[in-house]
Formats: sequence, structure tokens, C-alpha cells
Amino acid sequence: MPRISPELISPRSPRVTAARRLARRNLRGKDRLFLAEGPQAVREAVAHGTDHGTDTLTELFTTLDAAERHADIIGAARAAGVRVHLAADEVVADISTTVTPQGLVGVCRFVDTPFATVLAARPRLVAVLAHVRDPGNAGTVLRCADAAGADAVVLTDASVDLYNPKAVRASVGSLFHLPVAVGVPVEEAVAGLRDAGVRVLAADGAGDDDLDAELDRGTMGGPTAWVFGNEAWGLPEETRALADAVVRVPIHGKAESLNLATAAAVCLYASARAQRASGGCRSVTES
Repeated sequence: MPRISPELISPRSPRVTAARRLARRNLRGKDRLFLAEGPQAVREAVAHGTDHGTDTLTELFTTLDAAERHADIIGAARAAGVRVHLAADEVVADISTTVTPQGLVGVCRFVDTPFATVLAARPRLVAVLAHVRDPGNAGTVLRCADAAGADAVVLTDASVDLYNPKAVRASVGSLFHLPVAVGVPVEEAVAGLRDAGVRVLAADGAGDDDLDAELDRGTMGGPTAWVFGNEAWGLPEETRALADAVVRVPIHGKAESLNLATAAAVCLYASARAQRASGGCRSVTES
């Protein structure tokens, strides 16, 4: 049987040019579109659209080899009405922002949620990214929040763009799993969460309170938001002052500190465990 030829063979194709421009933040914001690369992200984008009755994934570029390897994803995308482009390898590589493209690049609509909607849902566990500038860390914390069963993530206006390609990749599809509010001033985020009955904890290595002590006192079973700061210098004093408590993760060995994503995972899982013990947090194993 003869091999099918790719539909798009030139990086100068208008559709390819339109997709490639989404690597730039200002153009992502103008079009309210972003790129999702790799099978996991594309699969979750299709599922998000199906679950919410929206066209989250608007276009999909795939190499012939990737289309064969991931026929289930291609089939689901086509069934959802997504325009699928069979493209030459160099075309997909030209759109991709990775050194080693995986052969699938999707164009998706923005999926962030208004902060007021997050508050109206009465969240019990929230991760607030304040001053987080590294996109890989932001995406990884989002993934940790998803895994811990958090109800939402908030990125402040001082944090990295949620739709930065590196942040999207680092979230490994979790971007499509839970509500994420963006561009919220940290003061507004803390005030809104506190008004919604959520206790706000700032995670900081120099915190006066110890995470183990918080758990031992039984103070972490209620609705909680964790505020995480910049990778290099943590949280500024004015942000720490907004929180109900500043909590450090105890270092029992000789390590100097924990990186942002690791500390976030420890804090979020500690809250999730405490909340499940008191019957308050949805289990990540629930269907």
C-alpha cells in the first residue's frame, strides 16, 4: 500500500506561520491561543473540550509517524471536529518549541478560569504562585497541585505566563485538569481566598512555623491556600505579611534547601493528607 504524502510540506504555509507565532507571548494574548506539544498534552486537550463542550483544541499538526503511533489521539481529535494536518517532519519541528519534537503539536484556546469563579466554588486546597518566574517550575507546581487533589491554582500578575510553552509542557496535561486563574494581584488573591473562608499559608524556608508542627497541632484540616514564591529569593516581606502564617518545610538532613517544586509538593500533599483525614478533601482516586 503506498505511503500517504503529508498535506503540509512547507514551513511557509499560512497555517504553519499562524501556529508558529504562538511561541510569542504578546501574540498568544492577542489570539487567546497557545501551543500544546506531545501526545499527553494533546490527549488532555481533546478530553477537556469533550468534557466541557468546547473546542479547546482547534488544530492539530502531526507527522505521519506520529499519526500512526497515536492513532487513538488522532481519531479522538477528528471525532471532536478538530482540523488535523498531516505535515512533513520539518514542518512540525518548525512549529515545535522543543529540541526533540514528539511529532504532535496542537493549537488550543485559553483555558484559564476567572478568579471569581474559583472563589465561588468554595475551594479547599489552592496553590498560589506569587512571583514565580520560571515557566518550568510553574508548570511543575501546577502538576503537583493536580496530583495532590487541589481545587485550583492561581498565578499572580507578577508570575510567568501560564501559556509559556515550557510551562505547558511541564504541566504534562494538568493545565487541562483543574481551574487556573491568572493575572491576579497577590493582595487580591489573598483577600479573596480569606473572605471565602480559606486559611492562607506562605511557604518560606525562613518561616517561623514548622510544617511538622502545623500537622501535629491539627491546624491543616480546613480549607488552605499555599503561597509559593520566586525560585531564587522566595517571597518578599510584604507578601509574607499578607499570610495567616509563614511555614517552612523542615530540613532533617544536611541539604541546604528544597527547590520550589519539591517544597510545593511536600506542602500540598501535607494539606491533602490532613484534609482527607478530616473528611474534607476530595481524593485523587475518586472517579
